Amino acid sequence: MVARGQTILSSVVASQLGTHFPYGGVVPELASREHLRAIVPVVRLALERAGKRLEELAAVAVTAGPGLAGSLLVGTTYAKALCFAKGLPLVAVNHLEGHIHAVVLEARRAGRPIEYPALALVVSGGHTHLFEYAEGPRYRLLGRTRDDAAGEAYDKVAKLLGFGYPGGPVIDRLAAFGDPEAVPFTLARMKGNPLDFSFSGLKTAVLRWVEARDLGAEIAARRALLARTPKPSLEEWLAVTPQATLDLLASFQRTVIEELLRRVSSAAEQIGARSIILSGGVASNRGLREEAMRRPLPCPVFFPSPELATDNAAMIAAAAWPKLERGETADFSLKAEANLKLA
Repeated sequence: MVARGQTILSSVVASQLGTHFPYGGVVPELASREHLRAIVPVVRLALERAGKRLEELAAVAVTAGPGLAGSLLVGTTYAKALCFAKGLPLVAVNHLEGHIHAVVLEARRAGRPIEYPALALVVSGGHTHLFEYAEGPRYRLLGRTRDDAAGEAYDKVAKLLGFGYPGGPVIDRLAAFGDPEAVPFTLARMKGNPLDFSFSGLKTAVLRWVEARDLGAEIAARRALLARTPKPSLEEWLAVTPQATLDLLASFQRTVIEELLRRVSSAAEQIGARSIILSGGVASNRGLREEAMRRPLPCPVFFPSPELATDNAAMIAAAAWPKLERGETADFSLKAEANLKLA
């Protein structure tokens, strides 16, 4: 819950990682069921922590897309019901815009407001999109992944190697102990739009590396560790991960970061960006943050805090406030759109 798009009054997140962990990834049907189960208590707790009643709200904001259709349907249906019952305005928000506004919100609170035009990269398990972001706000899609999202590539590589789900945080931690130059992966060369991304080739290269080695016992040891404890410590992971695999992880991460930041730098120069926004779940990646701060990018870089990097309602509220001020509200014909476009 956000006051006037600037102050977070409360932020409650119901994690589904435990539900999807046994399956090595998100199961859409389970996701929508968990969303249905959690939405009422989460809203009640958010109101309680903010010290507010529904009647005191200026509006109700909801993610209209993109995302999993079932989960979006639960959210839009509940939001419309609240608005109907309490006579509140309804504001529809694009999920990608929410990730961008998580950074805008925190930059404003820190006294370092975003300067426009900005270059925004939204990078997560489901999205890798590059936008020009101008005041208004106005968005122009500059590039996007043609296959796997960056976070999805992390999760698939982690699953292949027996690190479980979600894989990104584990690979990020272990990559620090490997040699990022050990495995020479090839960077993607994009025909057509050079600002588009592709991670399927990198994922396949990792698969070929694994197939060329006898890693059965090593992978089985990691899976056995996960069976004993869903959240192994760093020391436990290192005990079942040989140096060659650590080098592979470091090289994989270096290549993903290079793919992202090369396009960020190129796009920022093309549009004359005055700020760079890196948002989404992968924006919590230690390696990405360190390299973005070390590399001489053409303008200042802004990241979200880890709490606002992954999906949360505060970022949706932050994106909704300027829409409400402009009178951009939705009616009850609002539909959830799994492939909703931002630009």
